Amino acid sequence: IIATNIAETSITIPGIKYVIDTGLARISRYTPRSRTTSLPVTAISQSSAEQRKGRCGRVENGVCIRLFSEEDFHNRPLFTLPEILRANLAEVILRMIALKFGDISDFPFVDRPDPKSVKDGFDLLVELGAIALMPKPEATGGKPGYKLTKTGRLMAKIPVDPRLSRMLLEARVQGCLDEMTVIAAALSIQDPRERPSEKAEAADQAHKNFKDSSSDFITLLNIWNQYHQVWNSQKTISQSFKQAKKFCKAHFLSFKRMREWFDIHGQLTQILKDYRFRRRLTPPAARDSNREPDEYAPLYTAIHKAVLSGFLANIAVKKEKNIFQATQGREVMVFPGSTLFNRAKTWIVAAEMVKTSRLFARTTAGIDCSWLESLGRDLCKYTYLEPHWERKRGEVVASEQVSLFGLIIVPRRPVSYGRINSAEAAEIFIRSALVEGDIRQPFLFMQHNRKLIDEVRDMEDRIRKRDILVSEDEMFRFYLQRLKKCYDIKTLRHLIKQKGSDRFLRMGPADIRQYSPDAAELSLFPDKIDIGNQSLDCTYSFQPGENVDGVTVKIPSSLAPAIPSDSTDWLVPGLYQEKITALIKGLPKAFRKQLVPVTRTVDVVINEMPKEENSLITALGKFIYSRFNVDIPAAAWAQNLLPQHLKMRFVITGPKGEELAAGRDPVILSQNFSGRAGPQEPKEIKTARKQWEKAGLTRWDFPDLPETIIIQGKNTAKWRMYPGLEKATLKQKSIVNLRLFQQPDQAVKSHQEGVAALFTIHFSKDLKFLKKSLTLPKKAAKMADYFGGAGRFEKMLYQTVVNTLFRKNLRSKEAFDSHAESAAEQIITSGRKLLDKSMTVLSAYHATRSIIYSLETTHGKSETAKHFLKDQREHLARLVPETFVQLYSTDRFVHLVRYMQAIEIRAQRAFVNFEKDQAKAEEIGFFIAGLNTMLKELGLGASPAKRAAVEEYFWLIEEYKVSLFAQELKTAVPVSKKRLEKKLKEIQRMV
Repeated sequence: IIATNIAETSITIPGIKYVIDTGLARISRYTPRSRTTSLPVTAISQSSAEQRKGRCGRVENGVCIRLFSEEDFHNRPLFTLPEILRANLAEVILRMIALKFGDISDFPFVDRPDPKSVKDGFDLLVELGAIALMPKPEATGGKPGYKLTKTGRLMAKIPVDPRLSRMLLEARVQGCLDEMTVIAAALSIQDPRERPSEKAEAADQAHKNFKDSSSDFITLLNIWNQYHQVWNSQKTISQSFKQAKKFCKAHFLSFKRMREWFDIHGQLTQILKDYRFRRRLTPPAARDSNREPDEYAPLYTAIHKAVLSGFLANIAVKKEKNIFQATQGREVMVFPGSTLFNRAKTWIVAAEMVKTSRLFARTTAGIDCSWLESLGRDLCKYTYLEPHWERKRGEVVASEQVSLFGLIIVPRRPVSYGRINSAEAAEIFIRSALVEGDIRQPFLFMQHNRKLIDEVRDMEDRIRKRDILVSEDEMFRFYLQRLKKCYDIKTLRHLIKQKGSDRFLRMGPADIRQYSPDAAELSLFPDKIDIGNQSLDCTYSFQPGENVDGVTVKIPSSLAPAIPSDSTDWLVPGLYQEKITALIKGLPKAFRKQLVPVTRTVDVVINEMPKEENSLITALGKFIYSRFNVDIPAAAWAQNLLPQHLKMRFVITGPKGEELAAGRDPVILSQNFSGRAGPQEPKEIKTARKQWEKAGLTRWDFPDLPETIIIQGKNTAKWRMYPGLEKATLKQKSIVNLRLFQQPDQAVKSHQEGVAALFTIHFSKDLKFLKKSLTLPKKAAKMADYFGGAGRFEKMLYQTVVNTLFRKNLRSKEAFDSHAESAAEQIITSGRKLLDKSMTVLSAYHATRSIIYSLETTHGKSETAKHFLKDQREHLARLVPETFVQLYSTDRFVHLVRYMQAIEIRAQRAFVNFEKDQAKAEEIGFFIAGLNTMLKELGLGASPAKRAAVEEYFWLIEEYKVSLFAQELKTAVPVSKKRLEKKLKEIQRMV
């Protein structure tokens, strides 16, 4: 007997009544004694053996025949799991609270449900806003209870799953109750769509007519609307049935389930009507022509806000294609049958999460995360990050982060922090706005306090100590004691108005100073200083390491030439002793040891040495010789090693007091600020040139060269010149000249070339052998044709080795000889290394050009291909120019090879999928255009930092090309579109 497609049936055999339950895989025959006989048959069901025995229409006693083994029978439970232990208890709990049945844990269930199921039910009702926690009185043991909310009372009246009833209530608010009634009824039944395996493709094609690109819920609504259009198009019910069946068959829909859907919808509609839920708000428009392309239509928004109200715990945010991060740390995948499969946006909501091979989100829809906070406000967790003072807003602001069930729905939102944590906000406000003074319009008390602070700061600048002014913490405590409840400008103004004045916030000398410095000490730092019969204003600054550190004298441009530069060496009385001490301690040991103890010597100098108009060094040497009998030459005094603050700083001002020039070199006093320059070189400079400059040098047989020399002229005029070597030729032989330069950069560049030329003369024999060893092999010689031929390439290799080893800024014969000794062993090895590394570049270049040439031959008829390959050739030429050996360090060669390999791979792949290549090219085109613009604007005035940054940006673009067109080669440094954009903006901000 086989009955596999029916749930229950019965047959009659003469003399015996057989009862068959194939759904539970049972054949029962009962004897008058209720004796059961078991037959060893293969089991085909896992249901209970005894629970439904004899419930298939039996009319008399019989024998039970089981279609499974006796062993399997004895291992089965007597009864299936009761419904109360399997169902979601949320609806049960809601009804019990509504009917006032008391606590569910005290209810006398026959089969008591699992406490976890009870907790899950309560959690769901809290999530839906149906119940609220209500503490019970102490008489009941302090056990907390729950009470129905207004929403919960309405939900209890609707006999459907709480999620669906919550959706219907929200739909009434959103004005889409009709649509949501249809969707709620659909979610109460099995999916009406059918997909027979033998007609799967035809079913998918038929179901496409209903699909909405953003929502499976709208898809259900589309099925309902089209079905009812067919139903309502007929005049009689019989015709409607006939056409509806036809429609269902043609569109692979279950007519039975559609009727079930229809019946449930009718029941829900009647229930809502009975409870007067039909009254609705103004329905949202189905379309809005003014909305942005990525925005959802009003009706779509209303429907899915209603859906979200019931399924807030089923939201998810995209991690990668079809994979989403769901609530409570779950990872979920969009079900392949969903409309959103492969096209889902960032946020989705699902009607159910089903666990099969993995966790799937079924019946999904795209949503806007901005809807979530208002719907689940009581469930949201608010976190406040980085509270800080906002000068523009005049208040303390924090970044508010909102999360719902572990998902961040609002990452950063600026909010006023004062209402959240007034105590902390007050501390930030006081420290940033009042103590640091970061405020748009300072209050009068702040101006008063700032004046006191500036006075103390000026005292500290003069005596060069930072111990008079109280710390910022002390100032903070001063304000905090008086402004504990003030956390923004508004509350501060209100408090001042309430107090009647701001006197309680004004500091006095005792509040601002730790001690009062000695008046005699302050007098050593006057506001004016007498230099050359001129009384000049001076200011003080205590900022070690900064340009303005020390004493600054302001000199009008008309008086500058009359100021004797030597007289400025004496500084002000307050720094005089420190400067004398530094000068003596900076002497060579042979002189310094004759003046120990230095402290006593300094005291003698301070008290006995008269102040003169001459240079301090001259006066000091003269006095020490006469007083201590120690003869110290002027060259022994290390003035250049003095700290900056012990050198007078000059600021030349114009007629209106504007600053024309500033510096510590007294030469600035003799500069011409009238704009008129002399037509000829001064006589003193010509004399210095005759003294210093030499020609025809072939070895270092001249004195050591200082970085700079000062040429003294008449009327205290001085000029700074820069000695350096210069490369030259005489009768086709290399020589070196010694010259004086006016520009330091020019001097350094020429001097390095001159030093290299001197080394080439010194190592002439070794370098001849180097030239021979830099000969390219025959195979590589052909590759060098791209770079001007083998001969030119070998010359570049030679010059690169020379520049690398010998182009140095050496200034003494000792340094020259020492470097010559260390470099002698590196000449040949350096050349061989350079040759080997250059060969790899030549090989890669030849391979890339060959690939491009073969592609040109194959696709030469296509104009698009010609243009593309031409661009690749030009890119290759820019990347590896003819002089690449001299331009790039050898460390760069390995990357050049990789970049050329990337060009090969791109060129080959482009003809497989040209559109994909062009899409990537457009992505990188923006950065190339930015680079070209910067190169055009990169003038002589550009800073070295900017030039270095542009070069770094060029190589970053090449790395980005590798990441786009040849990922398998990998990048040397992390690179991305975001990094390039950041770097581009950084360079654009540079001068």
